[in-house]
Amino acid sequence: MIGGVRVAAVGDVHLDADVLGRYRPALEHLGGKADVLLLAGDLTRHGTPEEAHCVAREFGGLPVPVVAVLGNHDYHSDQQDAVSAVLRDAGLAVLECTGTVLTCGDLRVGIAGTKGFGGGFAGACASEFGEPEMKAFTRHGRELAAQFAESLAALDCEVRIALTHYSPVPETLLGEPLEIYPFLGSYHLAQAIDTVPGVGLAVHGHAHGGSERGTTPGGVPVRNVAHPVIKQAYNVYQLSMSSVLTPA
Repeated sequence: MIGGVRVAAVGDVHLDADVLGRYRPALEHLGGKADVLLLAGDLTRHGTPEEAHCVAREFGGLPVPVVAVLGNHDYHSDQQDAVSAVLRDAGLAVLECTGTVLTCGDLRVGIAGTKGFGGGFAGACASEFGEPEMKAFTRHGRELAAQFAESLAALDCEVRIALTHYSPVPETLLGEPLEIYPFLGSYHLAQAIDTVPGVGLAVHGHAHGGSERGTTPGGVPVRNVAHPVIKQAYNVYQLSMSSVLTPA
């Protein structure tokens, strides 16, 4: 594709043996529709290696590169390293405060990823004050976001994409109960994205009852691609050098 890249994305597929094959028929034709597939976390139900093998079968061997981050479900069994290893063995790139650069047509596209974490948004967020547990909760999200910003900035590319599980903005949470916003995302992620020039798209999942479209305070388009939101195997977005995002 001259002057742009077609980005397919989906999150929250929650694969296990009983849903294996749900997405594969649509994925087989992905090569003619997209240049890369992003997986925005919660790839498994309970974060076991057995479930990761289901993800590997579903999303491995595709005609386009597949880049993923893990979600909170993928951490549930404390086997996230084993889950990541299974996915990498199947050819998927799994990012956590790291990045990768792909050549798509005439563009070098950099993707940085992190699971991210909660904490809330401006005016309604947690702070590093009080009990050690609260300070640890808040600090974890802030530190992850800082490392994520470093990985975004380190990419040697022309266009950057930010891939997270937790949301960087409240707009894509519309439809979720307000009470759980602090557990669905954090403004620290948006700050990380906005500090780095050339980010043309931010993709996340996690908010099953949320909305698809939002924008960071700095103007970066944000898309919630949780499967319950997009209601299909993936959405495709077109990203150009001018960082203008349009539905493909």
